[in-house]
Amino acid sequence: MTDTTPIRRIAVIGTGVIGASWTALFLAKGLQVVATDIAPNAEAQLRTFVEAAWPALKRLGLSPGATQANLTFTPVLAQALIDADLVQENGPERLEFKQKLYGQLDELLPPDVIIASSTSTLPMSSIQLGAALHPGRCVIGHPFNPPHLIPLVEIVGGAKTSEETILRAEAFYTSIGKRTVRLHKELQGHVANRLQAALAREVYYLVAEGVLSAADVDTALSWGPGLRWGVMGNMMLNHLGGGPGGIEHFFQQFTGPLTASWKDLGSPVLTPEVQKKLIDGVHAEVGSRSIEELEAERDEMLLGLIELRTKAMDAATSRKAAARAR
Repeated sequence: MTDTTPIRRIAVIGTGVIGASWTALFLAKGLQVVATDIAPNAEAQLRTFVEAAWPALKRLGLSPGATQANLTFTPVLAQALIDADLVQENGPERLEFKQKLYGQLDELLPPDVIIASSTSTLPMSSIQLGAALHPGRCVIGHPFNPPHLIPLVEIVGGAKTSEETILRAEAFYTSIGKRTVRLHKELQGHVANRLQAALAREVYYLVAEGVLSAADVDTALSWGPGLRWGVMGNMMLNHLGGGPGGIEHFFQQFTGPLTASWKDLGSPVLTPEVQKKLIDGVHAEVGSRSIEELEAERDEMLLGLIELRTKAMDAATSRKAAARAR
């Protein structure tokens, strides 16, 4: 039987960039959060991050009971786990570290508490070997940075992850407004990062070969297909690209040119010289803008897009409801 215990108290392990962003989101959704990290000044840095993220979260809409006062911090792992309903682990991307940590979590937590990892590179089948007692409750819940704004969460089970754990994880992330995708196979880098890697390979190749500058390749992406990708994914855009004939006509029309172009895609080698060319190009594009200014610019546009997509989805839902009522 599926466990229906409400998930209200989250233990966040590791409060770097990802862990801090998760913390802000959980608090905005009205959840209790106990965060733990042994790094110096971790608590102060975490609270500073949450305070800075709060206006954006407020703009997107806080859940009832949402308050920064729901955040507790302790450097002691065992204390952070007391009464936790779910653990969001954001530790270093080192397998031995995670296996040892999962052994500790497995011993300290009741068997029905989900242990979710934010790992972007390590397979859960390997991580959960450290959780000898209850490996079935271990799952990957990989976010996209920054998690408090980007809705995507990739859910990946390991060889010993139970179906109940996957379903509970999906239900939890969905309940706090995330958009989940479930991977039915473990792959290096999961899915979203693999898509990014495929694109980055061609971007680096084009700049390294002198086809265009770093600024121009970013313009080509963000003012071209990137605008469409912010609205629909590749497969739906292919369907529209086929015109009235849809996806069927798309493949009839473009299979030849599309597959021919694959043969010409680049495979750059990131030598020190190539890296310098890429780095110099980025700094030329950045100019005098600071990282903080660029982050603010990114987040403002992300907020606008999220608000627009939410409005469009709400309108679509209302139209469907009205049609059913007729």
